[in-house]
Amino acid sequence: MTEAERMSKTSFPRGMFMLLALLPLLHGCVAVVVGGAAVGAGVAHDRREASTVVDDRKLQLTVLDHINQNKDLVRGNYRIKVVAYDGVLLLCGQAASEELKSRAQSIAEAVEGSKRIVNEIEVVDEPEGFWRRREDNALSARVKAALLDITSMPGFDPTRINVTTSHQVVYLMGLVTHEEADAAVDVARDVGGVEKVVKVFEYTDASGAQG
Repeated sequence: MTEAERMSKTSFPRGMFMLLALLPLLHGCVAVVVGGAAVGAGVAHDRREASTVVDDRKLQLTVLDHINQNKDLVRGNYRIKVVAYDGVLLLCGQAASEELKSRAQSIAEAVEGSKRIVNEIEVVDEPEGFWRRREDNALSARVKAALLDITSMPGFDPTRINVTTSHQVVYLMGLVTHEEADAAVDVARDVGGVEKVVKVFEYTDASGAQG
């Protein structure tokens, strides 16, 4: 039996159930920090159902917990980022080999709740260090700030776009129209320090189109 198979499909880090149970009571007025991300204040603007937001957070935390339990995946400075949005699961960061990249995918597949997995893990000999990860976080913040400049598109809300950066590659997620996606990509590409923009969108205005 593989390590992924031994993992429970319903396993979830202890202490998170109460926080998730309280989310429907927040009414978008308060933010609760779960897994390093604030949940609550942006729910009122989210196109996802409130239950989907909770399911995404649970999926994200469960997969991340299982990956972090695998010592080979997180040895040294190797780190894998996990982001879930509308059932789409993004894996990015660095791994030491193709086998470990595949292992992370298998771990994610063993957890119920995702409708597709986008594995963008980079195989490298030397992982990013602390300061490079700090630079990635700062780059995400600059991209988010730049999205605020999209003011000519009626109904566009930059808080509906999730921004994740790994090794200067920016991943954009969200439930958006194609017009909104194109505008967001154009803005992100112009931010200094961005080497590449990857779309991991779900679309609201056309069938069968993703990414």
